[in-house]
Amino acid sequence: MHRRLSVIALLAVAAVELLAAQTTQLPVRPEALKFAVIGDTGTGAPPQFDVGSRLNEARSAFPFDMVIMLGDNIYGRQTAQDFVDKFRRPYAALLTGGVTFYATLGNHDSPMNRYYPGFNMGGQRYYTYTKKNTQFFVLDSNAMDVQQVAWLENALKQSREEWKICYFHHPLYSDGGRHGSEVELRVILEPIFVKYGVNVVYSGHDHIYERVKPQKGITYFVNGSSGELRRGDTHPSDMTAAFFDQDEAFSLVEIDGDTLYFQARSRTGQTVDAGVIHRAAGNPPR
Repeated sequence: MHRRLSVIALLAVAAVELLAAQTTQLPVRPEALKFAVIGDTGTGAPPQFDVGSRLNEARSAFPFDMVIMLGDNIYGRQTAQDFVDKFRRPYAALLTGGVTFYATLGNHDSPMNRYYPGFNMGGQRYYTYTKKNTQFFVLDSNAMDVQQVAWLENALKQSREEWKICYFHHPLYSDGGRHGSEVELRVILEPIFVKYGVNVVYSGHDHIYERVKPQKGITYFVNGSSGELRRGDTHPSDMTAAFFDQDEAFSLVEIDGDTLYFQARSRTGQTVDAGVIHRAAGNPPR
């Protein structure tokens, strides 16, 4: 009975947060970094096309020029035609408009997909790049070997950017019923994230949208429902800040100075979560 009441209370809080999110707007400041987040996309099915359309529509008011992809970018066959049907066609308007995609590999992706030019991985399983005051660290959570961990620690140690964002496929924290938290991966990565001041982490794998309450100062997002959906698969817990599992979803993000603004939207364009994350003022890059 106690667990049932706790779940009901969490659902009530989620409903209140949903109403608040619907009134939250992205600032759309001219010099701010703007990007979109999608995960578990590559089906070639109508919902993926719908999300692509909503992303393109969003650009009229929120002119982002990059998208981060959280893995499972191509499901099933992975021939040249599949990259057309499951990537180039669903996002044709974005690609024509000059939007750049930066991918990580999921468990359904062939390792060879890192060579696909449209994913901008440069042939690497893990890599880093910088945009304005933000450095992104892209990992291959399918094979977290010693070499990758050493590379990550060195890259974070060398970083002097104000914001450090990591993304990869398997979530360290998730209330998804199908997979949930990857605790063994968390044991490896979380101490490094904390030590070097990572601010935000994005993952997919569970086909839901979820925002986790900050863990050791880091905000974690699961955004694995941009093409595939497991309706009703979220099992809220004490770590749940917000979730949406009734439709496919994607996110829009804006970083302006010491503030990160985020907004998650459904396949129909409804805002289902939104808020801000503040980087501690006066906290110098490590």
